[in-house]
Amino acid sequence: MKKLIIICGPTGIGKTDLSITLAKHLNCEIISADSRQFYKEMLVGTCPPEKKQLLEVNHHFVHNISIKNDYSAGLYQKDAQKTINKLFKKYSVIVAVGGSGMYIDAICNKLDEIPASCKKTRSKIVSIFEKKGIQWLRNEVKKYDSSFYEKVDKNNHQRMIRALEVFEISGKPISSFHIVKNLKNDYQILKFGLRTERDNLYSQINKRVDLMIEQGLMEEAQKLYKYKNLNALDTVGYKEIFSYVDGIISKEEAINLIKRNTRRYAKRQMTWFKKFNDIHWIEKADDAKMLETILQSLQYL
Repeated sequence: MKKLIIICGPTGIGKTDLSITLAKHLNCEIISADSRQFYKEMLVGTCPPEKKQLLEVNHHFVHNISIKNDYSAGLYQKDAQKTINKLFKKYSVIVAVGGSGMYIDAICNKLDEIPASCKKTRSKIVSIFEKKGIQWLRNEVKKYDSSFYEKVDKNNHQRMIRALEVFEISGKPISSFHIVKNLKNDYQILKFGLRTERDNLYSQINKRVDLMIEQGLMEEAQKLYKYKNLNALDTVGYKEIFSYVDGIISKEEAINLIKRNTRRYAKRQMTWFKKFNDIHWIEKADDAKMLETILQSLQYL
């Protein structure tokens, strides 16, 4: 039976390198399920595979769309499924990798169709939000969709605005557009998750942020400043620098906030992944050792 092997885990743990090592060993291609790496203008702040790595193994859904395009998990699911079906005509195994739980779910399961965005409805909500602020937005989301409110980042106004927009359009909370489980595939899905001690992960995250700053994250974010209100840029690593450009915080504060918010994001990722009992967890080690662990596991799965 054909196999789709998914490498998942929190940001900064080393999923990209392991997935490339695995794909090279299996002589196959990689599907990215990292929603931040889709955007071709966001090169430094999303830590995509290096150019050399992209040449070594063919990747799909890396730098494939513009930040100006609206792209949802539903659209990704349709595109990813087409790509998976196409690749399985050529390979008996495919590797997928990412830390975006919703997008990994989109590969594995069928998503309900969430209503398309309505410019008029969204503009109305944004206008009220700009007058009344983030606390009003939180209260409204909590009132109409307490389930979504419990899970959402309370500082992510874009996602909360979208939740209210969906409710206004459909009369149903966004959390009701649940994932339909047990999607029948003609291939086996195997999930391997990377984990490590929290202190080790947080140290890796801090070092990676410092490296991104050295590689030009500040300059990249400043070039994208005029697009700061786009959904794609309402993300860790960019919104903090936009606050620096606006004169709200210092450069040092922006860098420290990126580190803190990335650590918090990693914590939320692990909380998401812990909900699933079909993930085979691997302790972070060198790529060769982790590859050996995966290959041994594949013999019995």
